[in-house]
Amino acid sequence: MTKLEKLVGWIDDRFPLTSTWKAHLSEYYAPKNFNFWYFFGSLALLVLVIQIVTGIFLVMNYKPDAALAFASVEYIMRDVPFGWLIRYMHSTGASAFFIVVYLHMMRGLMYGSYRKPRELIWIFGMCIYLALMAEAFMGYLLPWGQMSYWGAQVIVNLFSAVPFVGEELSIWIRGDFVISDATLNRFFSFHVIAVPLVLLGLIVAHIIALHEVGSNNPDGVEIKKHKDANGIPLDGIPFHPYYTVKDIVGVIVFLMVFSAVVFFAPTMGGYFLEDNNFIPADPFKTPPHIAPVWYFTPFYAILRAVPPMFGSQFPGVIAMGVAVVILFFLPWLDQGKVKSIRYRGAIYKTWLTLFVISFVGLGWLGIQPATPTYTLMARILSGVYFAFFFLMPWYTKIDKTKPEPDRVTG
Repeated sequence: MTKLEKLVGWIDDRFPLTSTWKAHLSEYYAPKNFNFWYFFGSLALLVLVIQIVTGIFLVMNYKPDAALAFASVEYIMRDVPFGWLIRYMHSTGASAFFIVVYLHMMRGLMYGSYRKPRELIWIFGMCIYLALMAEAFMGYLLPWGQMSYWGAQVIVNLFSAVPFVGEELSIWIRGDFVISDATLNRFFSFHVIAVPLVLLGLIVAHIIALHEVGSNNPDGVEIKKHKDANGIPLDGIPFHPYYTVKDIVGVIVFLMVFSAVVFFAPTMGGYFLEDNNFIPADPFKTPPHIAPVWYFTPFYAILRAVPPMFGSQFPGVIAMGVAVVILFFLPWLDQGKVKSIRYRGAIYKTWLTLFVISFVGLGWLGIQPATPTYTLMARILSGVYFAFFFLMPWYTKIDKTKPEPDRVTG
């Protein structure tokens, strides 16, 4: 026995190192027919690591003080060695996180990854999405630029539309009557410590739940139904080394695109970093057009599409909240006979296409000024968005499906 084997044995006697490695990597059998849509889960983990590492280095030089925050970001960009690179990696990483998460969720919609027995995996995933939205929103205030300040002011003011307790709730969130130093400090604390801890816990729960029931696949077939004499799925292969090597291909392509953005287009024309955010926050000067970052704009467009009632924006706030919460109920709304889009009928495929168009369209409209024409378009697309979910029990039940195979088809 070598010294390394003795060391591993010593650790195994005190900590489940080898058994954990086997359970989650070398002896975790995944379907053999994964395609490129299955890159985005591992890419989300990669972006999380990028955000944590770059965030640690940013915190070393950032000042969570209303009088110093903007100047400290400028100091990072101009005077800290490679500070500009760290800041742009972090800001680009925020958008990259949402891109890979949206594509990861799209994979779930296509292949029915939220269906039985994976309902809990989907719920954990949606909780991760909510935590990610909170993390991004709180981090967006920290540069203390014009759009950071006024964007936070608008979003927090939405809570004041809640009947009876709205005003007190918005003051409690801000810690003051307006966005101020108190708000910056509490958002900094949540962004750096509280929400990341919740996020990490949810990711661990998401992966444990996934490995308990097994991964879905493009055919929507349960590979655990067919095993050999040793209990190994006939249509499964060990995650390591097969999919760890395959994921490296996705990582390389992702890092090429990520690096191109960081070095050549870190602001992405104002979509990743708005021009107004390079101007110090001024409480006395409102920007002509306030809009959230692109990954929030679909829900912001829904908020604006709903007309006020009795002078209150509360109906819009409710619609925006329902647009997110409805995703939690997807496993029970879908009454389809099969999981994968490969064997779904034309009705589901049409509705899914309309849903994607509505989501992308709402995202674009959320950036535009609220003109009558754009508002009408947002209302139509909002109707399509909600119809996708509320009519799902009906159209998935009547949809004509193809027979689902007994084994994966490759």
